[in-house]
Amino acid sequence: MGVLVREKPAGSGIWWIFVNHQGKHKARKIGRDRNLAREIARKIEARLVLGGMGLPGMEAAPTFKSYAATWLTVNVAATCKPSTQKSYRELLHRHVQPVFGDEPVTTISRLKVKQFLLKKIGAGFAPSTVGHMRSVISGVLNLAVDDGIIMANPAHRLGKLFKQKPINQEVNPLTREELKDLLKTFETTFPRHYAMALTLARTGMRLGEVLALKWEDVDFRGRFIEVKRSLSLGRVETPKSGKSRRVDMSLQLAGVLEALRHQRKRETMQKGWKEVPSWVFVNEKGKALDHSHWRNRVFHKALEKAGLRKIRIHDLWHTFASLLIQAGEPLPYIRDQLGHHSIKITVDIYGHLAPGGNKAAVDRLDDPQFDASTCNLCATKSKKGVAIIG
Repeated sequence: MGVLVREKPAGSGIWWIFVNHQGKHKARKIGRDRNLAREIARKIEARLVLGGMGLPGMEAAPTFKSYAATWLTVNVAATCKPSTQKSYRELLHRHVQPVFGDEPVTTISRLKVKQFLLKKIGAGFAPSTVGHMRSVISGVLNLAVDDGIIMANPAHRLGKLFKQKPINQEVNPLTREELKDLLKTFETTFPRHYAMALTLARTGMRLGEVLALKWEDVDFRGRFIEVKRSLSLGRVETPKSGKSRRVDMSLQLAGVLEALRHQRKRETMQKGWKEVPSWVFVNEKGKALDHSHWRNRVFHKALEKAGLRKIRIHDLWHTFASLLIQAGEPLPYIRDQLGHHSIKITVDIYGHLAPGGNKAAVDRLDDPQFDASTCNLCATKSKKGVAIIG
């Protein structure tokens, strides 16, 4: 049971009374007199305690399912990329709706939401996935708050539900030799896809960004690529960072892409295409490549042919970053190539891969006149020739 007085919209000076009782709700506009609204609210609450409603028009509170439909078709559709929309829709239908779908929003409590999330964690779902489930619940219930059906969102400020999983546990890069073997396999067994594999390995571009690459984005003279878009679920979107960036091309990659451009012109004439495809990487019909097809029919088969463990295509992105770090390249440069929002993300993911960086730092603290070749700081020899540490 609850009788609440609320200014709606906030700052308008107009006061409403919201009554929630036994799964039903009623909203009544009082006007600009706040004291009057409070007085009426006290009287209604007293009548509810005595068991008499006395409020015609009381109706059942909307269910979570009814708000979820609006949230998906209006809020999510207007603010999220298609890939994010698909993810939210699947989480909602597979996990959230079976539990909260038919429940009135007025009866969903913080405890219920927390118990739901903890159960998902106990079932082995990744913390990031459970976090997305909480975001779905919160987004839907925000609509009920906006409507004045509930006064606060029970999915907000739930506290720390789980320990954050170390980011670097999800990184599975190839070694330099493994990458060499994989690229050799592409060159000999899947030659049509060698240039794309090399682009994934030699730049900080994600798969969707490579699939959406156009010839107009490639500057051979300056040896760089403008990352302007990403291809996901057949639709062109902005890059994950939300803005374009410039990535450098190695000499090898520039040469391979230059050769591919000339080959594409010959292919256009041979196959009778109306014009050279604007996409850099295309299928046999000159159309943009399909993500799933390339992953399953090309990438995984190349890994198997090269005798390598099964990794994700995204691990080539991690491989690029880890090899740069191990080569001693500055983290700000790597951050910019990858398109990270902040250098903290770069450090959190790859900082543990920097070889000997701490040793170089402490070595710079030594006295300038110190000569390691003539000093023995930790041992002297005993008469029996045994080193004594001390």
